[in-house]
Amino acid sequence: MGFEALKLKRQFLRALDDMGFSEPTPIQEKAIPRILAGQDLIGVAQTGTGKTAAFVLPLLQHIQGRQEGVPRVAILVPTKELALQVHHAVENFASHTDMRALALVGGVGPKTQIAALSKGAEVVVATPGRFMELYLKGALVVNKLQAMVLDEADRMMDMGFMPQLRDILEVVPKKRQNLLFSATFPSRVERLADEFLLWPTRIEVAPEGTPVSTVDQHMVKVPNLQTKLNLLSFWLTGKHQDSRALVFVRTKEDARKIRQALEAVMPGLVGEIHSNKAQHTRLAAMNQFRQGDVRVLVSTDVSSRGIDVPETEVVVNFTVPRMSDDYVHRIGRTGRANRSGIAYTFVDPTDMVALERVLERLPKDGRPSWKEFPSQVEVTETPPWEAKAMARTIDFQKRKADPTYKGAFHEKKKKKSSGKGKKRRR
Repeated sequence: MGFEALKLKRQFLRALDDMGFSEPTPIQEKAIPRILAGQDLIGVAQTGTGKTAAFVLPLLQHIQGRQEGVPRVAILVPTKELALQVHHAVENFASHTDMRALALVGGVGPKTQIAALSKGAEVVVATPGRFMELYLKGALVVNKLQAMVLDEADRMMDMGFMPQLRDILEVVPKKRQNLLFSATFPSRVERLADEFLLWPTRIEVAPEGTPVSTVDQHMVKVPNLQTKLNLLSFWLTGKHQDSRALVFVRTKEDARKIRQALEAVMPGLVGEIHSNKAQHTRLAAMNQFRQGDVRVLVSTDVSSRGIDVPETEVVVNFTVPRMSDDYVHRIGRTGRANRSGIAYTFVDPTDMVALERVLERLPKDGRPSWKEFPSQVEVTETPPWEAKAMARTIDFQKRKADPTYKGAFHEKKKKKSSGKGKKRRR
């Protein structure tokens, strides 16, 4: 089936052709006709399945010819990076029309965005906080909105955006088309859908929380931090030396340390992105990675949702993510747009609890397989400080699961002085 069968107008078919898209993905086949028909919609689809085009194209077709310089469509997303990514997609899909789009995000002063809004835009892509800020300043006009999209709704719930979303729903027109897209559909997202949507149609392209089928997934047991770095360097300078790779870590400090370690063996080819970086620095790192100037990008989960680089071939989970949702989103950065990809998850002794939690939520045919540790890579002895830290972590995990657990690791306690033989000061 081609896009012509979805009854898209010539301007949008030309834009798709310019972008090299000839056939719709399953989510596009299912969603576009329903959105064109004006239905409220819940779309459960992993990242990399073409869901952005699935809602942007029909909404642009709806509002074409009704330009008045005021927003007709509002797309709400959880992060700045994702807002900029979706905004870029809207501009591409609208390239053969007169429609204009704006990204409204924090990290830059509102004055620039207020000035841009005064010049007119039919589509706004915004984070919830900046949306309300500009509305309260009187810069963002919402009374002509015909459609509202919540993209990556599960992540919005994780990041605590529910109060802002309720505020937004109070000020936008009651009569509008509502679309909600999410990679997973847990109960918290279901509650949001109940408040946001009216008699919605629900479509899924795979069971919720299912990893993208084009990604080859592997797990590797690794005893400690230095051995993880040895293995990572071995693969990124060896079998994957010509591939673009994303390395996911839990904390900003981890991102800094791992980038520095990789920089020593891959000078000038490693970037870093996390929420502590200034927005212009994050954008520069993203553009370098997108253009191939930087071959490896180290990222935290908070920044991962806006990374959309179809050429990404390798994803490495340096640590096991704590939630299966995060695992699905991380590995969904590769295998995008029907390309193949590979994902590795490094598992140290402290990761076993998180790994069990992730695996039990994944379908059996969507779970990673164990991969043998390469014999060519040096296995470094675990230093005493790291062994103690691991023992503490494992004890904490076991106590959390079983309050009666006594623990295998014990700190030495300082002896209390009895005070005998000491003279009392007067």
